[in-house]
Amino acid sequence: METTSYNGKLLRINLTNSQITSESLNLDLAKKFIGARGLGTKILMDEINPTIDPLSDDNKLIIMTGALTGAAVPTGGRYVVVTKSPLTGMIACSNSGGEWGAKLKYAGFDGIIFEGKAQSPVYLSICDEKVELKPAEALWGKTSSETEEILKAEYEKSSVLNIGPGGENKSLMAAIMNDADRAAGRSGVGAVMGSKNLKAIVVQASRNNIPVTDSEAMRKEMLIAMKKIKEDGVTGTGLPTYGTAVLVNIINETGSFPTDNWQGSYDENAEIISGETLAEKYLKGTYHCHRCPIGCGRVVEREGKNIGGPEYETLWAYGGNCGVHDIPTINEANFWCNELGIDSISVPCTIASAMELYQKGYISEEECDGVPLTFGSKEAVVEWTKRIGLSQGKLGALMAKGSQRLCDAYGHPEFSMSVKKQELPAYDARGIQGIGLNYATSNRGGCHVRGYMISPEILAHPELLDRTKTEDKATWTKIFQDLTAVIDSMGMCLFTSFALGADDYANFLNAGTGTTHTVDSLLEAGERIYNLERIFNKKAGMKAEDDSLPKRLTEDSIVDGPSQGQKNHLNIMLPEYYAARGWVNAFPTEETLIRLGLEENDRS
Repeated sequence: METTSYNGKLLRINLTNSQITSESLNLDLAKKFIGARGLGTKILMDEINPTIDPLSDDNKLIIMTGALTGAAVPTGGRYVVVTKSPLTGMIACSNSGGEWGAKLKYAGFDGIIFEGKAQSPVYLSICDEKVELKPAEALWGKTSSETEEILKAEYEKSSVLNIGPGGENKSLMAAIMNDADRAAGRSGVGAVMGSKNLKAIVVQASRNNIPVTDSEAMRKEMLIAMKKIKEDGVTGTGLPTYGTAVLVNIINETGSFPTDNWQGSYDENAEIISGETLAEKYLKGTYHCHRCPIGCGRVVEREGKNIGGPEYETLWAYGGNCGVHDIPTINEANFWCNELGIDSISVPCTIASAMELYQKGYISEEECDGVPLTFGSKEAVVEWTKRIGLSQGKLGALMAKGSQRLCDAYGHPEFSMSVKKQELPAYDARGIQGIGLNYATSNRGGCHVRGYMISPEILAHPELLDRTKTEDKATWTKIFQDLTAVIDSMGMCLFTSFALGADDYANFLNAGTGTTHTVDSLLEAGERIYNLERIFNKKAGMKAEDDSLPKRLTEDSIVDGPSQGQKNHLNIMLPEYYAARGWVNAFPTEETLIRLGLEENDRS
């Protein structure tokens, strides 16, 4: 048998009848779609009808490792969750770091396919080849950390993945948590897990490495990559020193830091919630995911105990977007997002949209039940985070469905700053044109990490583009989206792309799996994955008009700061993007599908 970094084995868990089977991985298919995001999407496409109710028994929850998860590559420890999203009604693919993904690979499996629904709460125990479903009634209702503590006490040297009350209550913004405070956070994947009565997956593994096709080539590439990562200003200095929060001041100084639910774009108090302030006053340590040389994770203190600190997105979403300039309060709100298992981007952005509804008189004082949704209220951001996670009260339950459904209910959908019903992250697309194109065309809805155009438009990686111009943004966005699909599918962290190029990833993948990728063929593999996701969305009911931005970004100019007067020009970039992709009216042409070997997926 060929030696590769794939285990060659998948677990299939039928929760309805408690049947556990191990099946061989189709290696040809794995190499075509690389792994993780790509392979998970292919399996989902082949096994479900995209029109199903995402919270029904018919949906499947696919947890996949990447081709190089567990291998001796920098940041090679990630896994993804692929399913149909209850938030967007389209493809969901959320990934996470920590140790859990590598543990699953070391236990001998490339991924797990969950189908059906357990009659009562269960958890899955994996101890190398021994796999069991066990009752989880005693864990149901526990927070994420409580669940992890109980299972780790029973399973020594294990890694735990679980849902909190947010997933149990099927909040459409529910996350899947692992290793305390790592999260597959976006698109409501935790709600799908909760809908199946699946509380947790605990993994023990005897191994701590996996074989690769060419270990000497892998070792050489590792040395090259580590040098690049250490010498790069972002991965070698900025992220290790300040975490992702290093972006607070950088983005604010461009006038692209949304405030008060995107009513403004420049925050005079941004320094108070910056990565520099976090490091100076509150930082207790840093966290490194499996085999990560960067260490962007923040550790802060709460009630005498070290916990995971907030990322840039969370600092912005509670800080600038809700108007709370107080890091201890943001730490507390972030803590409750992790404990309840809810997305720390979508949740505070939904609170911000509710604050605008309250500000303009559409949500009443009475509906707030003692905690007014006032911009800048420390009490409100913490309390409403809890109410959302617990689906508490009439308004809390409505907000648990996300900002679009909340604003629709009040007759003002324009206050939801979302794309495809998923809340936008922390970069104002009026001041940074290309990131807006990426938002609009992201297959999983409002998202920055499907094609991180901030890299060339702000951070000058690999070169600096004029953020205010639309020229060439279509081509750049396509390349970033395709390369990101590759990195996600390999099981590596996107942050390595600040230092590494497509040739580095091709060399790693070839050494690990025995493929013979060039840069062109690797990017084509990423393009194949991106198009497959788009086909899924088309079958799920996506319309061309779903590739859009909130009207506030295309019709209203920025009112303050260095980018005052700017709008996003999606109308110029979108046709150029479709032409670059070989799409017409938002979807791939027959010629594009044939070129990528996907024509059967569109017809079936």
